[in-house]
Amino acid sequence: MATWKDVHRLAAALPDTKETASETVVWSVRDKMFAWERPLRPSDLRALGAQAPRGAVLAVRVESLVAKEARLAAQPVALFTTPHFDGYPAVLVRLGKISVPDLEELLLEAWLARAPKTLARKHLETGPATAGSKSPRARRAGTSRSPKTGRRSPGRN
Repeated sequence: MATWKDVHRLAAALPDTKETASETVVWSVRDKMFAWERPLRPSDLRALGAQAPRGAVLAVRVESLVAKEARLAAQPVALFTTPHFDGYPAVLVRLGKISVPDLEELLLEAWLARAPKTLARKHLETGPATAGSKSPRARRAGTSRSPKTGRRSPGRN
């Protein structure tokens, strides 16, 4: 299962990522936040009740509200949301419940959603998720990432 050490390492591996810390740690690409430490607030704890996680929580941007709903449905043990995030394209991650490969994919997708298109394209063409390779989830789903958009497209099986 993933730890803060994994978050720091995986986020730092993404191009032009800046990590800043004040009260919490924030990861951004070209001044656009894509992930951040998100301690639960009293209102979150009231809303979640007994289902409120006890461990570390990471907030991660997603591409859209549709992507958010898909992510939440696909990984209900690891991912969740609170009323504070209603209408906002982000999910909350229970670090102790997500695998490192799934965290890596989630951070990459968050980074791609926030990075400038030219930087994202360059990373996809030269980085670990090139047009010919597939992310772990894309391999399972039979899809690959487009080098132009960073979005999934049907793969060749």
